[in-house]
Amino acid sequence: MAPRARMRTKLVKNSAYFSRYQVKYKRRRSGKTDYYARKRLITQAKNKYNAPKYRLVVRFTNKDIICQIVKSEIVGDKVFCAAYSHELKRFGVSHGLTNWAAAYCTGLLLARRALKKLEIDEAFTGVEEADGEYKLTESAEVDGETRRPFKCFLDVGLTRTSTGARVFGAMKGASDGGLHIPHSEKRFPGYDIESKELDAETLRKYIFGGHVAEYMETLADDDEERYKSQFSGYLDDEIEADGLEELYSEAHSQIRADPWKKAEEEEGKEKKTKEEWKAESKKYRQKTLTYEERQEKVQKKIKALAKDE
Repeated sequence: MAPRARMRTKLVKNSAYFSRYQVKYKRRRSGKTDYYARKRLITQAKNKYNAPKYRLVVRFTNKDIICQIVKSEIVGDKVFCAAYSHELKRFGVSHGLTNWAAAYCTGLLLARRALKKLEIDEAFTGVEEADGEYKLTESAEVDGETRRPFKCFLDVGLTRTSTGARVFGAMKGASDGGLHIPHSEKRFPGYDIESKELDAETLRKYIFGGHVAEYMETLADDDEERYKSQFSGYLDDEIEADGLEELYSEAHSQIRADPWKKAEEEEGKEKKTKEEWKAESKKYRQKTLTYEERQEKVQKKIKALAKDE
């Protein structure tokens, strides 16, 4: 005898339903925050006092990469340090600001800025020459005492965490920059599931934009017109496929030398005062008209239309 089908009861939206209805958090309703993950990322051990958990927040837009070190407080999240891929132009990287190599550079820039801010950048240098090997930052001697590295946890938000994803490029850059970010090598490009080993050479290739260089060479051979269209920016700046590794290597060196480096056009400029910024914003703010002014505007339009006829 076939099992009886389970009857579905109709949801009755009466006063009892509405009086008990609990609204979800705003950012959950808009699909922006995974609160299940957030709760576990920010909850600190109860026997620790004033020791927040820091998160390495990595987000991607269409034209930019945002990397921030954030701590959570009752009043809201507070950003300790931040770096953006559009800032890489100061270090010689002007194109491909959302690719894997740019993500690595942005993570490295964030790490060096954070450690310089804490004045421990000389003690925790990280991996000075990227080789693609899996390595975690360890304790170091500072003024005759053993000091642990700055620790933070990767916050990917709602990004899909596929093997080789760019978000892990930013994490690798921050880790090589001297931050301690607990992770394994399983999600880096070059990790083989069957042998359970990481191919360091493949990872190194991604760090220095080797995958982009390969694509440039392939496209130049197969479809020169499309190559000129897609890589027009590179060609205008005379950047060839075989020059990418040197470009990124130089950017890494410059980031380590001065992570707070300013663009040439920013140097020597005076900061605007509050009053100047207010005046600037008023330029583009539309003035609210009174009833009389609106009526006058309408009459002018009517007269202008009557003239045209």
